[in-house]
Amino acid sequence: MLKAYIERAGIDRSKLVIYATDIGALPVLLLALDEPTIARQIIVGDFAPFDRPHHMWENLQNLKAEPTASPTRAYMNKTSDEILQNVHRRGLSPAEQFDLRIDVQQDMIRSWSRDGVTSADAFAHYYASFTRDQQYLEANLDRLKTPMKVIWGEKDIYIAKEMGIEFAGKIGAKLDLLPGIGHFPHLQNPKQTAEEIIASFR
Repeated sequence: MLKAYIERAGIDRSKLVIYATDIGALPVLLLALDEPTIARQIIVGDFAPFDRPHHMWENLQNLKAEPTASPTRAYMNKTSDEILQNVHRRGLSPAEQFDLRIDVQQDMIRSWSRDGVTSADAFAHYYASFTRDQQYLEANLDRLKTPMKVIWGEKDIYIAKEMGIEFAGKIGAKLDLLPGIGHFPHLQNPKQTAEEIIASFR
């Protein structure tokens, strides 16, 4: 889909920098294996490129396979209000915690359930092929030729910084660990995150 969008929009790949985090990062890297010129540079962060459950938050570990996936999915659906209220605050000290803009909060609430499918359902469905895709990426790292940069929240509890350190080391990419930042750098400190991305154009 990303390749089709870039082509249809007429985007000049030689000037394109893609910033992909969380569940958006792995698909971009899988595309880059076959399309090394998909962008001038790809910036990734706070995601799980490799099958390293010990670097992932417990609920994410449990979603990767049965018998824990189904009860975890059910629990996430049952506790959706708490998730929507606190997902961006976990792991941060009171001084580091932040509020989402009201329009972002409202959009998250509205989008939790669409056509009978919740965000937890969609996440679990994505995770059904997650381990396979992680293993495929790791086995084909030598084909990853697009210039890369890794940005990671030092205090990310969902995907620990050790995952980012290992990934950056294996592909020989620059790694920027953002102190005091959790899993959502672009929400917690948009200015700093934008500066990291803009630096890639220089």
